[in-house]
Amino acid sequence: MKMLPGVGVFGTGSSARVLVPLLRAEGFTVEALWGKTEEEAKQLAEEMNVAFYTSRTDDVLLHQDVDLVCISIPPPLTRQISVKALGWSAVAQHSSPQPQSPGLKGSSCLSFQVARITGIGKNVVCEKAATSVDAFRMVTASRYYPQLMSLVGNVLRFLPAFVRMKQLISEHYVGAVMICDARIYSGSLLSPSYGWICDELMGGGGLHTMGTYIVDLLTHLTGRRAEKVHGLLKTFVRQNAAIHGIRHVTSDDFCFFQMLMGGGVCSTVTLNFNMPGTFVHEVMVVGSAGRLVARGADLYGQKNSATQEELLLRDSLAVGTGLPEQGPQDVPLLYLKGMVYMVQALRQSFQGQSDRCTWDRVPVSMAASFEDGLYMQSVVDAIKKSSRSGEWEAVEVLTEEPDANQNLCEALQRNNL
Repeated sequence: MKMLPGVGVFGTGSSARVLVPLLRAEGFTVEALWGKTEEEAKQLAEEMNVAFYTSRTDDVLLHQDVDLVCISIPPPLTRQISVKALGWSAVAQHSSPQPQSPGLKGSSCLSFQVARITGIGKNVVCEKAATSVDAFRMVTASRYYPQLMSLVGNVLRFLPAFVRMKQLISEHYVGAVMICDARIYSGSLLSPSYGWICDELMGGGGLHTMGTYIVDLLTHLTGRRAEKVHGLLKTFVRQNAAIHGIRHVTSDDFCFFQMLMGGGVCSTVTLNFNMPGTFVHEVMVVGSAGRLVARGADLYGQKNSATQEELLLRDSLAVGTGLPEQGPQDVPLLYLKGMVYMVQALRQSFQGQSDRCTWDRVPVSMAASFEDGLYMQSVVDAIKKSSRSGEWEAVEVLTEEPDANQNLCEALQRNNL
């Protein structure tokens, strides 16, 4: 078997702590680790036995042994690193003085700055962006380098239960799809200290953290996109023992939204992060001939003609071996299994290729693209707008980058509200 690409991991949080051993278990070599500070990077590198660590982005992207970049960092930083990894690195340089124009007699020669694009060219698997504008810029970069891998790591798509569910829907197990219903119940998402997860403008909150992936999953399963949405976001816990004083939480810990999708499909989603105890994750698709429901990582189904539901797939994957204790406690088992399957698909995509940069699209064909990332972010934006207006809002996907001043005004307005 030919050598798999070397991996550079961005991030020092729970996902990164889980990702490093999972990559190694599939035969990847983790060549570099990046952290926001040198101290964070060093600490995780020593825990994970990674020789090279840094807090400088370019040190990882220009590392000669890194061909695949896995980005698991706060949403506000995702766009900058992913776009740069794909090759859009603008470097300002002073040009040499230009010859004097014959038509400008007596004028002095001027030196000026030009921007050149340096091709770093790494394959990228990353988390979602913070805003639609960031997601749009990621899409633009990926379109300029279509030969490079540019995937959004929605691990739910890789779970066998949802792979099988999509297949059964296409085989008309449920007949014509009519209704989708999803619910996630969990304890608080807040960190022990104030951070990006507390701030709605930085991509914090349940809707952005998990709701985006549910939106993407429902569209992936049914092949129908959301056209209009109606939603409600609430922040019940604004302060706690660790977050107090002048600081308060602005991100949502409860969200309920409805989506009118193509073909008349109706979807309802409930996200409640005020529920201590067992993590609940259920996705149901109801059609004219029956229903399918994924409870956790297991899939059940029932035809209209049947008297009771049947178990269609039980996920017996055992996880935990070789994983650090801190990571799995913070990552729900469902998502942990999804990460395992995603890394396995990445290994199948790269193995047997002629070089360490080339990849096969078939094993990762179920993965979310940067275009899917822009769509899911657009739906989230529409849900937030609906929560403020109290009205149904249309889902509008960016086709060009908006004016920067307009973005600033809208952000300030949301913050004041």
